[in-house]
Amino acid sequence: MGALGFLLYPWGFVVQGIAIWHFVKRRPENYWLFIIIFGGVLGAGVYVVVEMIPDLGLLRGVFQGFGRRSRIQALETQILDNPSAGNLEEVAELYFEKKDYAKAREALNRAIQSRSDSPHAFYLRAKAALGMNDYAAAIPDLERVVNKDLKFDYYRATGLLGDACARTGDLERAAYYFAPAVEHSTTPETIYNYANYLKLKGEKEAAREWTKKLQAKKRTLPRYMQRVERPWFRKGRALEKELAA
Repeated sequence: MGALGFLLYPWGFVVQGIAIWHFVKRRPENYWLFIIIFGGVLGAGVYVVVEMIPDLGLLRGVFQGFGRRSRIQALETQILDNPSAGNLEEVAELYFEKKDYAKAREALNRAIQSRSDSPHAFYLRAKAALGMNDYAAAIPDLERVVNKDLKFDYYRATGLLGDACARTGDLERAAYYFAPAVEHSTTPETIYNYANYLKLKGEKEAAREWTKKLQAKKRTLPRYMQRVERPWFRKGRALEKELAA
């Protein structure tokens, strides 16, 4: 055992360090931190198997980023000679995936100037505005999309419009748009945004009930989707603590 401990001695700390780094980045359930620290190399190893290895599937976006940059460069060159709406919308999509919302919105402004009949362009511009926390700017674009198709993007557009109205203080309009969204959509994003709307409205008990629904939703999702939707569950826990304070 002594020889085994000697061999594991440096590597145990390495595995624990990697596990803690991943925990800080991804923020899974808090009990994992105790398992990593107090469980030693065994606890850290369990964490790696249960949490880190399944997360490797989410790294596809990192590798796709390399191809995305080269495609952006190619499109920007094409746009110099051919600033068509199609090229501008495509480069905007790539900027949006890169989370460069300002450049995405700039490209969409140009695309919409040349072709204003694409709901997708208005919807993407609204999402870019939301990514920049510019809720007021997102509202007209979302209204344009929702007025054409209430079910657009499986009611996500309607839910986002309700959230934007709530965050700009128009709670009456928020209620109007949230009604169909929460009836037909059970995505963690919509549930969280509705709970936050109820908090802004002063209905704390109802908001707590929706944060509980959000945590219940987590238990029904496959493990992979739990990882994808983790930011919303994290926001839900923070909102629940805020409501309890």
